Amino acid sequence: MKEKLAQVFVWLIIMAMSAGCGVYSFTGASIDPNVKTFTVHFISNQAPLVVPSLSQTMTDGLRNKFLTNTNLNLIDNGGDLEFSGSIVNYAITPVAVQANETAALNRLTIAVNIEFVNHQNEKQNWTSTFSRYADYNSSSDITSIQDQLIKEITDQITEDIFNKAVVNW
Repeated sequence: MKEKLAQVFVWLIIMAMSAGCGVYSFTGASIDPNVKTFTVHFISNQAPLVVPSLSQTMTDGLRNKFLTNTNLNLIDNGGDLEFSGSIVNYAITPVAVQANETAALNRLTIAVNIEFVNHQNEKQNWTSTFSRYADYNSSSDITSIQDQLIKEITDQITEDIFNKAVVNW
């Protein structure tokens, strides 16, 4: 009987402790309960070198990040959280120059300027530039690996934007 009572007691303690974690998120997001919607406006491409699909890839990546990692609903305009911006840099530069003055690696860098507006708490509004890069072998043809590199970089940038907007570290 005492053993059964002890098991029930332990079970009640575990239940009580887990009930206090109702606002925890595996993504680390801390979103005000009043925030129900978000809007990601089309991210235009203002970079000197334009890749036609990059704007759509960046816009879709940011939308998908919030759809899959929050309970917020995506709406076209006027979301509680609103993102807008532009791609300001897309550049390929040589890195790791060898003795024969050729580059062993090239670096693809993408930078995005994002404006974030929190209509529920305007103290959290910001404008920031996010930049990430990926290195690749200079003997590779950029057109054959460009989509893969863009996906890798946009995933990193959208993670950075998500963290700055809703993860309070």
